[in-house]
This record gives sequence, C-alpha cells and structure tokens, in this order.
Amino acid sequence: MRRIAVVSGKGGAGKTMVSAALADSNANIQVLADCDVEASNLGFLIPGELTSREPFMSLDIAEVDPAICTGCGICADHCVFDALVKSSDMHVLPMRCEGCGLCEHVCPQEAITMVKRPSGEIFRSRTDIGMMAHGRLNPGSGTSGLLVNEVKKRALLLDPAADTLLIDGPPGIGCALISTVSGVDAVIAVTEPSVSAIHDLKRLLTVCRRFDMRFMLVINRYDLEEGLSGRIEEYAQEQGVPVIARIPFDAAVVDAVRRGLPVTKIDCEAAKPFSRLWEVIDTELSR
Repeated sequence: MRRIAVVSGKGGAGKTMVSAALADSNANIQVLADCDVEASNLGFLIPGELTSREPFMSLDIAEVDPAICTGCGICADHCVFDALVKSSDMHVLPMRCEGCGLCEHVCPQEAITMVKRPSGEIFRSRTDIGMMAHGRLNPGSGTSGLLVNEVKKRALLLDPAADTLLIDGPPGIGCALISTVSGVDAVIAVTEPSVSAIHDLKRLLTVCRRFDMRFMLVINRYDLEEGLSGRIEEYAQEQGVPVIARIPFDAAVVDAVRRGLPVTKIDCEAAKPFSRLWEVIDTELSR
C-alpha cells in the first residue's frame, strides 16, 4: 500500500482542500486518515457515516485513594511539577501531572497508583470514497503524536483491498507532523505565496528530509502574488523538489467549502489541476 501524506508548514495554506480533492479524484481503492487531531476538518469536505468510536488512553496520571491517604504530603514534597496539592487530603492537578510515577514510589501508605488518562477519541467512518480513520485530541493534552500514530494504525486496517493510504496531516513541524510523515512513501507539501509560508516551507523540508520519502510541492493560490510564487519555484528547483500543481485563486473554493464538498465536485478553475494530478504523483513515485 502506498502511503501519502498531505501537509503544510503553516495553517490556512489549503492543505485539507487539497487532501479532499485528491481523495475525490483518486480512481483506486483507498483509505483515508485525518491526522490533524487538534483541528480535524477532512470530514467536513468528505462526510461519512460514523461506524465506531473509542477513547484514546495515553499517558499515566496519578490517582490518590482517599480511603488510604493520610495526607502526610511526602508525595507533594517530591513532585517537581507541583501536581499534588494538600487540602483535606491529597489531590492531583491533572494539567500538571507528567505521569512519572515518583509519587507512587515514595508514598508510605501505597495510596497512589498510576492510571491511564483519557486524552481524546479515535473514530472510524464510512464515506463514499473510502473508509476513514480520524481522531480528536482533548484540549490541553500534549500527546498529539501518540494519537496520530494510533489513527494511522487504525487506517491501515480499514480495508485490506486498498492500495492507497491518503493522510491529511497537521500544519507545522511539531510532534504530530513527525508522527504523520514517519513511514510514508511521499509527502505532498501545500504552500502559498506569502513570506511566512516560504519560511515555514523551508523548515518543513528540513524536517521531512530526515526521513526516507519523496517530497513534492503544491502551490495554492499561486496567482495572488506571482513574484513570491516564483521565489518558491526557484527554491524548489534548488532543492530538487518537483512542483506538481499550481492551483489558482478561485472564489468557487470558498463556495465548495461552505457546501461541504471537495473542490473537484465543482466545475471551476481550481479543480482543473487535479484532473491528472494522480498521474503526476504516480510518475514521481516511480522514479
């Protein structure tokens, strides 16, 4: 199964629009994964029927048994994260606890145990163009990379007949991005003609080049500032990165998003680059 991730160095570049259009124009059997777990949006453009949901249990958190705790405060004295507070008894501040387990080790009454904390949810959905795995991270949780990894695992099991895993990844270069691109065959980076986008594209390429994969580039809204688009193309040529699509600015894209449709469902200029884009991707992957 070929594994392709669509990512971007910054938010708002059009990554999910490109992911949805690629998914809609793919003639092969595919499974989808929305790995932007902090802002999962692929389901808005490719709606489906929810078939399952499960809690995502990630890192440990300390749990105090008030029936055993004597309130001695030894655990709080040893906690460098100030996650334990004494009131009538000891209680844990979930946002501070790092799950290290030291409090459990030093408690003389054995009143503390480490338990898995719920950090989000994992979903499976059936869409008209393939099964989809997606996740939702709880606000404040620092385990986005772990949840992304679990979403990818679920996606790979969705359809044994599928020959493509298409991932809508997160923006940026953090843990979620690294977990997304790990083990994929190709990364399609979506950028736009702005100074910040060029800066973030360079950071993204630096990170992705640490992995064994093909790197391709899509310039969205390229005609809004063709001078900056030219700078992006020059940089791509210097780095040996193929520009596989140039998508023009088109107000019809906004209309498609409002209607919850991939742009390829509308007859417009922005949809035209996707008509042969899979052929271009297949050619690049065969080199």
